[in-house]
Amino acid sequence: MDLANQRRVAAELLKCGVNRVWIDPNRTEDVADAITRGDIRTLISSGTISARQKKGVSRGRAEFERSQRRKGRQRGHGTRRGKKGARKPTKEKWMQSIRPIRRKLRDLRESGKIDASTYRKYYLKAKGGMFKNRTHMESHMKAEGVLKE
Repeated sequence: MDLANQRRVAAELLKCGVNRVWIDPNRTEDVADAITRGDIRTLISSGTISARQKKGVSRGRAEFERSQRRKGRQRGHGTRRGKKGARKPTKEKWMQSIRPIRRKLRDLRESGKIDASTYRKYYLKAKGGMFKNRTHMESHMKAEGVLKE
């Protein structure tokens, strides 16, 4: 039984593609009898003809990969595009290291653990890139006997 015309009219009414039109296989005779748009509308309202749900693209694989990346997987040399300085600018790296060092120096000066001249000396050393991080600076201070804890 050829229902191509009914399928085409139903697609227009349902505002979907011809391939998304579903016709109840048990009621094909009723659909074949429907020749006007009004007949097709009646069949749509009765549920004999309906539009299939749109097929979507699954996000499952993408979400899994994202979760793996959060754990640090799939970030090796083979994945990287762009130089080290492009992936994380050198200025940003510098800011991340210098800010905690300067904050620690400020706290030590304000709490009275170091005097202003020592503060200035270590501030300039930090500016020169002498310390890798805050802990490194603190261990250096303890070794020199500037900081007692």
